[in-house]
Amino acid sequence: MEPKLQRRVQRYGWDRASEFYSTFWGGQLRPAHEATIRLGDPQVGEHVVDVACGGGEVTFETADRVGTNGRVLGLDISEKMVAAARAEAAARGSTNTSFRRCDAESLDCEDASFDLALCSLGLMYVPEPAVAVTEMRRVLRPNGRIVVSVWGERRHCGWAELFPIVDRRVKSDVCPMFFFLGTPGAIEATLEHAGFVDVKVTRLNIGIAYRDTSEAVGAAFLGGPVALPYGRFDDDQRHAVELEYLNSIDEFRDGEGYVVPGEFVIATAARP
Repeated sequence: MEPKLQRRVQRYGWDRASEFYSTFWGGQLRPAHEATIRLGDPQVGEHVVDVACGGGEVTFETADRVGTNGRVLGLDISEKMVAAARAEAAARGSTNTSFRRCDAESLDCEDASFDLALCSLGLMYVPEPAVAVTEMRRVLRPNGRIVVSVWGERRHCGWAELFPIVDRRVKSDVCPMFFFLGTPGAIEATLEHAGFVDVKVTRLNIGIAYRDTSEAVGAAFLGGPVALPYGRFDDDQRHAVELEYLNSIDEFRDGEGYVVPGEFVIATAARP
């Protein structure tokens, strides 16, 4: 898919998913978000940019760590995600966070203006991840740090049949390279090509728990990357994709619910 069109698909897809994202993915993705923050090690007074911030799942905890003398800027391609993050900031009384809509490949930020760049589970959706990583390098100060987390290898993610199940009904192209960055050596090469040094990678294998079929279906089709094509289906098509998806994860049944294998890859590096 042409990058401009893919960005449009991502923008409006996440607008649609924004209402359900926190409900269905907030807890399940927390291990990756926590690892991203821990490895980034934000310090009091630092300036941090959180790229593909969603509703602020990483932004707010990072803001607590940098304190009132620091600041965290959250950027996301989805206007509705940004609106949700701003509403959460107002509810929290957060004074050291700000949010705006922005494509990852063209950051609306000055050169060398941040100490730390974070991108937790967003880079897989970017049409040109190498460009996005280069942009993050541009906005980092010398000796600044970057932490990027992505989903791991397809064979380690038990929910991976979701994409072909949807694509068999409508060619969505929502994330044609979704698992590429999780393959061995891919994220390292992307960071090194952008000029980062001291690249280190951690792989985290977890079980993604759903209490019942309703929660599993909601996470797959309402709060995630295929929300846009799913919204185009009629009732019969929705029933068919839901049933096929549940069959694909049936081996991971755990009582009334599921524990589906997942892998996260977290990479750290520094700007010289």
